[in-house]
Amino acid sequence: MKRIYNDINLASRNSFGVSERARCIVEFEDANDLKEVFSANRSDKWYVLGAGNNTLFTQFYDGVIFTPTCSSLEILQDDGQGVDIRVAAAYDWDTLVEWSVIRGLWGIENLSAIPSSVGAAPVQNIGAYGAEVKDVIKAVEYFDTNKLEVVRLSNKECRFAYRDSIFKQELRGVAIILAVEMHLSREPRPNLGYGDVVKEVESRGGATLKNIREAICAIRGRKLPDPKVLGNAGSFFKNPIVELEVAERLLQEYPDMPKYAMPNDDSHVKLAAGWLIDKAGLKGWRDGNVGVHENQALVLVNYGGATGREVIALAEYVSQCVKDRFGVVISPEVNLL
Repeated sequence: MKRIYNDINLASRNSFGVSERARCIVEFEDANDLKEVFSANRSDKWYVLGAGNNTLFTQFYDGVIFTPTCSSLEILQDDGQGVDIRVAAAYDWDTLVEWSVIRGLWGIENLSAIPSSVGAAPVQNIGAYGAEVKDVIKAVEYFDTNKLEVVRLSNKECRFAYRDSIFKQELRGVAIILAVEMHLSREPRPNLGYGDVVKEVESRGGATLKNIREAICAIRGRKLPDPKVLGNAGSFFKNPIVELEVAERLLQEYPDMPKYAMPNDDSHVKLAAGWLIDKAGLKGWRDGNVGVHENQALVLVNYGGATGREVIALAEYVSQCVKDRFGVVISPEVNLL
């Protein structure tokens, strides 16, 4: 059953805690709720807001915000070696990771402690510590707001890429994700490609699911501020992908610069945006109500009372400083409205 709220303050619905307002919010349970709304009025602009962890509101939103409320989890198949599950859009992402670890299921443990809802995960192909959600997704089910029907896309049809998918491209403004189907394995598959993860896991006694999850939660807890205490959206910027020649030029001047190979692409390299921001002298930098977090330069924070426009101004300043210093462009990972 749907619920409708008019002229509502969004401060409690976004992790930055900015107090912009929206003309209308519709909390929906299923595709029937959506079909009813879109059949009545298809001209309104709209946006999907899950847990609000990757969205920055910069002005009054004169449209309809849709928020899913269904948080079911269903086991579709269990063949002894792994399970296929269907998880509704409103299910909390980290709760899902905890669920999988408790049951000895591998595949998403490296994505522990990422603040997100399941429905938001495939949109930007969330990733961390060498893992991406595309690695476990079998299919995504969504409501097509043009056809007013439910569509199911296979993993390949979702066209996943680094922090990208078809839902950020052709289906942006068309698809509202209802559920995600995933395959999780009982075969141990530790992914320990990052040095700090290896050390944390070893200090706990080795590469078990429980130890990997605890290690990553500990690392993220040290680096990332709690949005309930300090408004933020986690990593604000995407790690830039540059041509190999650019990376080699920078390495001559900065031999300690982190770089990561791109799968199936020998001509490009991924750089660490946090390192670039830090080296530009901005870690811990503050301007009034906003600033760059003191422990993680990728994170922009609201110290209290900041507007979305203040955060955007800070982001533009940080981007310009990195470009001036390294000749590399970094772009926001956060959705800006």
